[in-house]
Amino acid sequence: MLHQARVTGIFATVLLALALVASPPAAHADSYSDQPQVQAFIDMMVDKHGFEQEQLVAVFNEAKRREDILELMRKPAEKRLKWYEYRKIFLTAGRIDGGVDFWKENLDALKKAEATYGVAPQIIVAIIGVETRYGGNTGRHRVIDALSTLAFDYPPRSEFFTGELEQFLILGREEDIDVTTTTGSYAGAMGYGQFIPSSYRHYAVDFDGDGKRDLWNNKMDIIGSVANYFKEHGWKTGEPVAVLASVEGERYKDILEMGYKPHTVLDALRHDGIMPLQPMPDELVAALISLDQENGPEYWLDFNNFYAITRYNHSPLYAMAVYQLSEEIRTAYEKTRLFNE
Repeated sequence: MLHQARVTGIFATVLLALALVASPPAAHADSYSDQPQVQAFIDMMVDKHGFEQEQLVAVFNEAKRREDILELMRKPAEKRLKWYEYRKIFLTAGRIDGGVDFWKENLDALKKAEATYGVAPQIIVAIIGVETRYGGNTGRHRVIDALSTLAFDYPPRSEFFTGELEQFLILGREEDIDVTTTTGSYAGAMGYGQFIPSSYRHYAVDFDGDGKRDLWNNKMDIIGSVANYFKEHGWKTGEPVAVLASVEGERYKDILEMGYKPHTVLDALRHDGIMPLQPMPDELVAALISLDQENGPEYWLDFNNFYAITRYNHSPLYAMAVYQLSEEIRTAYEKTRLFNE
């Protein structure tokens, strides 16, 4: 789950300092503590957040540069796979059955989350299924390694990941997390829902009131935090996510170029030759997207809740995988309920 971070004045100044003092890392170097840009970062953390310098030097003595992480960042699945290839990763019998089991095992927490935040259970379950297979794979990379590598050795996103490294160290202090042993994804995302540090700090909730926000072991906190994230990013209770569409004429090509954030009411889109394949209110605001199937493009109208899913991962492929998995899980779950009644 990657998002843009706001950079304050003091942090922007530090970033400039990093750029001025940074030198290309030696190919054999795998420790960060003695690098000038890391020393500048440590000084910023001491001045801005009151950390002990010796403590942070010890942390960065442990941090290692990871070439495998850099390689993974250069080739994300969302950029190299077509929809029909990407879909096969997530729309599997194992993830659907696992979602039904997770729903049954955490029914009370999911009901509470829906009542509190208005997010449908199948969406919460699908997110956790896509991100970590319901906690089966929360990541094998040390987060300190991932964030240090991306902050100091990945120029295209250095600013963003320097911010996440800052947030991670603060999170460790706030939540009593060992920052040298915590593991997560190659991008520093953590727990069942794969929250990056800034999202953990801002959107994780103590949903069972035990005084701690635990996204690795506490299913109440995990479910409540995913639901809160969606609510805070504009999820609208009861509204649709997406619907298949047909297109006529040429105007749809211009509509596609407008992106996946909803921008035009359905009534106007109908006049442009774009028709939802099931009844939808004229006043709904939508966008048109095209997904590559093996036999050609498939067109979808997406709505506000689809866009809310993309706030978790800024990819329409990801959002569609979550949505379609959620529908498969919901259908399978309802069948088991009917069978057991």
